[in-house]
Amino acid sequence: MQIRPETPADVDAITVLTAAAFLNAPHTSHTEQFIVNALRAAGQLRVSLVATDGVAVLGHVAVSPVTVSDGSTGWYGLGPISVAPAQQGKGIGSQLMQQAVAALQVLGAGGCVLLGDPGYYARFGFAPQPGLTLDGVPPEYFMALRLGGPLPQGTVQYHAAFEATE
Repeated sequence: MQIRPETPADVDAITVLTAAAFLNAPHTSHTEQFIVNALRAAGQLRVSLVATDGVAVLGHVAVSPVTVSDGSTGWYGLGPISVAPAQQGKGIGSQLMQQAVAALQVLGAGGCVLLGDPGYYARFGFAPQPGLTLDGVPPEYFMALRLGGPLPQGTVQYHAAFEATE
């Protein structure tokens, strides 16, 4: 398996993969593929990696800038992250996570936030942070990983592309 930046030739496969990965997932809006495409169209995909077996796209992770109400800069939101249903449980998501965090370190990011299962994302160093919130989300599911500098204190807002429905 190889992990590399997405190319224009991957876009359709990423869309199909993302829809399939979230088809039966709990806590989904079933709009994740639209979000990735809207982020791409808005020029907001700062990190977009695919896992491939040389032929097929098996996984994808998207990372985009977020804003924090305290004015902190250099923070990003990780997600959606998708793995083909038949490939889940084989470590592809873990490798995508590790590579995405490494890419953020290269960018000099202050840190990264995500919305997800604490039981899964804690292994990558993500944890809920008092004082760093996402409106409407239980605090235990909104987690952050500080990569450098101070931890922001405020409300996080994702790009408007996260409201995409088609």
